[in-house]
Amino acid sequence: MKEISINGTMRTDLGKKATKAVRKQGLVPCTIYGEKRGENNLPEAQHFQVDEKQINKLVYSPNIYLVNITIDGQLRQGVIKELQFHPVKDNVLHVDFYEVTPEKPIVIGVPIAAQGLAEGVRAGGKLVGMVRKLKVKAVCSAIPEKLVIDVTNLGLGKSIKVCDLQFDGLELVTPKEVVVYSVKMTRAAIGAAAQAAKAEA
Repeated sequence: MKEISINGTMRTDLGKKATKAVRKQGLVPCTIYGEKRGENNLPEAQHFQVDEKQINKLVYSPNIYLVNITIDGQLRQGVIKELQFHPVKDNVLHVDFYEVTPEKPIVIGVPIAAQGLAEGVRAGGKLVGMVRKLKVKAVCSAIPEKLVIDVTNLGLGKSIKVCDLQFDGLELVTPKEVVVYSVKMTRAAIGAAAQAAKAEA
């Protein structure tokens, strides 16, 4: 998994008025939830702010990142837990991070990529990706930049589900019945199948 670094400063005033002022300055309010537990056994949160340009490099990317977060000189590592966007402008309003440690497994969505030319595509079908990411559980060092899935033997009308997949060192958290790739019938494929049936008859 790739790494990226961002720099932020602590936030002490967390009211709505203060949060609006932060955003007007071109900053994004952020929270990182750590290993320590506070009241009601909930993870303790540290509030900080980061320049919007740094956040955009992190968010508007096809990659997943282990984020090195320096807050007033203190370094912590985390992954994105949740994002909040403006409903109209689509800019980032808030980012929640979850602190990670080298030995503790995390759950994160990893992009998928198809490898090979599917049999069904050679027969005139169309390969369709049903999801963009799969959730996995593993320690950070074991998480790849993407999950490569071989579709070579996928025939017309067939599909690959999560239950058909396995990756070394990773536990798949996405439900097993979720379809990942399928080969759909096209008009050309249907016509070719009909002609083949006539010829056999």
